[in-house]
Parts: sequence; C-alpha cells; structure tokens
Amino acid sequence: MCGRYTITVTLEELMLHYDIYYKYSGRYSPRYNVAPGQQVMAIVHDGEKNKLGELRWGLVPEWAKDEKLGYQMLNARAETLAEKPAFRKPFERKRCLIPADSFYDWKGTGKHKQPMRIMLRSKGIFSMAGLYDTWTSPDGTRISTCTVVTTEANEMMADIHERMPVILPREMEAVWLDRSITNTDRLRPLLQPYPAEQMFAYPVSSRVGNVRNDDEQCIEPLSLLI
Repeated sequence: MCGRYTITVTLEELMLHYDIYYKYSGRYSPRYNVAPGQQVMAIVHDGEKNKLGELRWGLVPEWAKDEKLGYQMLNARAETLAEKPAFRKPFERKRCLIPADSFYDWKGTGKHKQPMRIMLRSKGIFSMAGLYDTWTSPDGTRISTCTVVTTEANEMMADIHERMPVILPREMEAVWLDRSITNTDRLRPLLQPYPAEQMFAYPVSSRVGNVRNDDEQCIEPLSLLI
C-alpha cells in the first residue's frame, strides 16, 4: 500500500537527479503530505529525453466510463499488472517514475495506528514505479492520471504493513521508462521489494492523516516514550 508520501527537495535537485536540463515552466513546491486525488510530480520519457510533469494520483483507464474509477486505482499490485484490464496496456507502454524522498504508512490496528515515515538510509530521492493513462471526458477534457505499483513488504516494512511501493534502483530507472520495451517479462524482475537494510522508519505525528496538513511538522520525529 502507498497512500501518502513526501517530496521535499528543491526543483533543481529533482531535475538534476533525473537528468532534466530544460527550463521547467510548471508549478513545483516541496510537499510533505502528498495524498490521493492530488496532482503529483512524475517523470516520463518521450523517446529522446526525460520530461517532468504533473499527473493526478488515481489512474483512470482510457476506456473508463467515469473518472471516479480513479479512486479505486491508487495502487497497482505488481503481481497482477499483466492481468488487470486497467493496468495491462499501461504496463506495456505507459510507465512513469514518481519521485519521492519518503512515504508514510500506519503501524498497528484499530484506534492505535501509528503513522510512520519510511525513507532510504541515504535520505535521498528515490523513484516509485508508476503507470499512467489519459482519459477523455464526455465534454472532451483530457485528464492524465497515474498509479503507484506496489509489491510485498521487505523485512523492515513487514512490521508496519504487508505491502510497499516498488522502489526502483537508480540504475533501473531508465529501463522502466524505456518505451521500446513492451515485453513485460523483461520488466518483472524490477518489481521486487527494495533491500530492507537500505531503509529505515520513524514515527511521526497523526496530523499526517489530514490531507490539509502539508508542512514540515509532518516529518518531525515523534517520541513514543512517555
């Protein structure tokens, strides 16, 4: 599962990481509590170079009758990408990277769930594997949307949640974006849990549960000691 994440770096850091050298004219600001249904930053490859842009989180397949379907498509299970009608074609031809520097998940059950911030030990940017599609509404409006691919949890994440986003190794980002690769058997080996020893997690405030809270307080470590 991946339902909230952060991307707190500067635009310059983001563009340098993804080898983007043209002037980006879109909107960008550091985000501390990115939520489903919002516009999110994503990287696609146009056949010549990486491009940075915005996609709405919650994939709406091109054949959907209603854009509300996107709220059911926030995540895509790696194990069934080639089987699900909504994900099959994007898996073959419409793959993207969703930049992040951490994601949130909730540990525990019932009323005692503790939000946790999960990061790489390097504390750097990482790429979540994503799929995208473009849907055209009855009035002709085109809406580009995305979903985050998830896999089974690694040993570190298993104590928090049974699923985690697919985090691509840096050297595999270009492979995931390569539009010439349509044989998904070549991509399946990428859809593995990220090495547990390269990740860590710490508790944060329950305020991340409210999408209106999007500031540095969301990522401040929370002491569980009384």
